[in-house]
Amino acid sequence: MGRTSTARDRLLDSACELMHTRGYTAIGVAEICGRADVRKGSFYHFFESKQALTVEVIDTHWQGQRVAWRERLTGPEPAVERLQRLIAWLVATQREAWQETGRVDGCLLGNLAIELSNQEAVVQQRLTAAFDEQAELVHTALTDGAEDGSVAPGCADRATARAVVAQIEGAVLLAKLAGDVGSLDDLWPHVRRLVTADPPAHASTAR
Repeated sequence: MGRTSTARDRLLDSACELMHTRGYTAIGVAEICGRADVRKGSFYHFFESKQALTVEVIDTHWQGQRVAWRERLTGPEPAVERLQRLIAWLVATQREAWQETGRVDGCLLGNLAIELSNQEAVVQQRLTAAFDEQAELVHTALTDGAEDGSVAPGCADRATARAVVAQIEGAVLLAKLAGDVGSLDDLWPHVRRLVTADPPAHASTAR
């Protein structure tokens, strides 16, 4: 039986690392292949373009993240505690990376969204789908929280769920800009205020 090639997985891993630390436009196929120790000709056997590879990177990255989000947002605890557990994990992930590298690389999906917001429509669609799914996972937890009393009833809507995701991404972006994870210590208090205080009567109640 022939040996199974790991070239495709190496290309994905290398692209994920390079895009996370350097961005999309700063790297090319040759550098990705060099990091993966894969010949450039073999790259096009697996991916028709850098864009196609990027779509796979987003899907693969979010598949792993999705498992982690679901694990932390599911359980017997009050929903607000589950949400705090998710935030604590996200902050710890950024802090561990900063301690290892001295950099704040931020969120791969958020980085790509900022860099490619007005181009690469296929990539943009994949990113939108990932963020929509994040918001839906948070919305499910908020709905549970309205039932167990840990989340204000007026906050158990999709608009608040999207605001939570935006708060997370914004805080990580600012930490990346500052090159310091210290500001992320304030992330959970801000998110908690979003989900435990009833919004003003004029606020959107879109569901």
